[in-house]
Amino acid sequence: MDIEGTYHVPVLLKQSVDGLVSDPDGIYADATFGGGGHSREILSRLSSKGLLYGFDQDADARNNVPQDSRFTFIWGNFRYMSNFMRWYGHERLTGILADLGVSWHHFDDSSRGFSFRFDGPADMRMNQKEGLRAADVLNEYTEEKLAQLFWLYGELHNGRQLAKALVKYRLNRRIETVTELVEAVRPEIGREREKKELAKVFQAIRMEVNHEVDALKEMLCSAVKLLDRGGRLVVITYHSIEDRMVKNLMKCGNIDGEVKTDFYGNREMPLRSMGKPVQPSAEEQTANPRSRSAKLRIAEKV
Repeated sequence: MDIEGTYHVPVLLKQSVDGLVSDPDGIYADATFGGGGHSREILSRLSSKGLLYGFDQDADARNNVPQDSRFTFIWGNFRYMSNFMRWYGHERLTGILADLGVSWHHFDDSSRGFSFRFDGPADMRMNQKEGLRAADVLNEYTEEKLAQLFWLYGELHNGRQLAKALVKYRLNRRIETVTELVEAVRPEIGREREKKELAKVFQAIRMEVNHEVDALKEMLCSAVKLLDRGGRLVVITYHSIEDRMVKNLMKCGNIDGEVKTDFYGNREMPLRSMGKPVQPSAEEQTANPRSRSAKLRIAEKV
C-alpha cells in the first residue's frame, strides 16, 4: 500500500464496520472522522434511510467530507457528542465508532508539531483555533507538573529527569520549536531507545494539550447513554491509557473499572463485550506500521 501523502489510512476497517453496523436503517456516529475512511465504509453499508454523523475538531478534516446526503459533518470535539446529537434531534444512536489514533496528516505536517521527525512550531493542537500550544505547556508548567504528565500520559519512568532537563533548558531560551524540545530532553534519553522514548514524550505533551483523557472519558460516558438497546460501541485504541478506559467501560460499565450494584445487589452492566479484542493482521501491520499497536474492542448496549 502506498501511503505517502495520504491523510489517514483507516485501521481495522472491515472488522470495525462489521461490528458497528447492525441495522442499515440506523443512525450512526463516527466520533473521529479524520480522512473519512471509516465513514465511507459505514455509508456503503447503510440504506437510503440510514444516517451518519462525523465528528472532528480539526478544520482540515472538512476537506474529506463525502458528498452524500446521509452524512453530516460536525466540526467539534467528540466530548460534546451528546449535545450535538440533541441539537440534530436524536436522543438515541444505533452505533458509535471511535478510532483514537492520530492521523498521518498530523504526523506528516511539520507545521503542526506532532512528530519529532520534522522541525516546526511546538503546537500539537488538534483544533488550532483554541487552547494552549505545546510550547505554552513546555514553558509555563512547573517542573512537578511536567513530571506528572510524562508519567501519567507517557508512562515514562524517567519523567522527573525529563522535566528537570526542560526547566534547565528554558532558563536560557523559550522552547518554541520541535527541534528545541528534542534538544532539551535528549540528555535524558539513551541513543538506543531514542525514537521510542521521544514518541512517548510527544504523546504525553499532545495528550495534555488536547485534554485527550478528559475528552475520551466524557465521550465514552455519553456514548453509553446515547446508544439504543442493541446499539454498538466500537473503539480502536493505540496505547494502554486509553485502552484501559475502554476496557473498563465495556467490562464494568464505568471508566474506573469498579463493579457497581443497584439497590438489590445486581451488577450494573449497561454494555456487553462482544468477544476478545481484535488486532491488525500481520499484512496490515506491514502495510501500515502505525497500526501495530492498535486494538479493537466492541460492545453492545443491553
